Amino acid sequence: LFRLIPSRSTGAFLQRLRELGWIEGQTITIETRWAAGRPERLDEIAAEFFRLKVDLIVTSSTNDSIVMKRVAPQIPMVFAVSGDPVGYGLVASLARPGGNVTGLSLQSPGSSGKRLQLLREIVPGLHRLAILGNPSSSNVLLEMNEVQAAARTFGLDVTISEMRQTADVNSTFELLKSRTDAVYIVADPLVNTNRVLIGTSALGARMPMMCGFREFVDAGCLISYGPNLPDLYRRAAEFADKILRGTKPADIPVEQPTRFDFVLNLTTAKAIGLDIPETLLSRADEVIE
Repeated sequence: LFRLIPSRSTGAFLQRLRELGWIEGQTITIETRWAAGRPERLDEIAAEFFRLKVDLIVTSSTNDSIVMKRVAPQIPMVFAVSGDPVGYGLVASLARPGGNVTGLSLQSPGSSGKRLQLLREIVPGLHRLAILGNPSSSNVLLEMNEVQAAARTFGLDVTISEMRQTADVNSTFELLKSRTDAVYIVADPLVNTNRVLIGTSALGARMPMMCGFREFVDAGCLISYGPNLPDLYRRAAEFADKILRGTKPADIPVEQPTRFDFVLNLTTAKAIGLDIPETLLSRADEVIE
């Protein structure tokens, strides 16, 4: 028996499981639970998993992982993505996780600076930067601090915009359009759930956005630079396979991303009146038109 807490993009995870011999309805039972960006749902889901005595939990955010470990610490867990698993007490160290948890960390020193460098190349005269995220989310504050530190090295003025509920999106962009030159989006389950609304609002405000994942560019974000999520989920399936076949999570080192994608949305650029230099287009891993 196997239980999965999904993100919006678990197709790669499920495909890799099938390749490894885990056929749904035959060799494995898969049920999904999604908190829909509502943290209060996580405790309910974790309690349900505890009652069901599931064999393995797979999580898709730092918040999910923290709650699952707290409520059901005896159940093996793989986090497909996590911000700082050591800092948040999920594992003892990356090389030696200890305990009952392992997975994939999104930590990558310097990635915030790389995103800002790309944003400066694409937005002429970038001086004022807004950072938008949900401060209630564990990994968001960490990334916000990293972005602010990187912004200082570029001499940028920074505004922090908090998003604690869906209703904050429209008012936030209405306020920001006269106060900032670009927005840096920090992802978490709430932001991810509302990425289409965020993309639409940014277009309406003619606001360039930098995001960490390609999925946001599909929703209207101008540019993304970050780990390839399907790769991480495929690797998480391999972790799950090992655990289901008897390996202890404590014996599987936490891994970090090895592939980063730079994606541009040319349709968004045209809609907000930005000309993308050919040199930048040629460096992109993917251009959406």
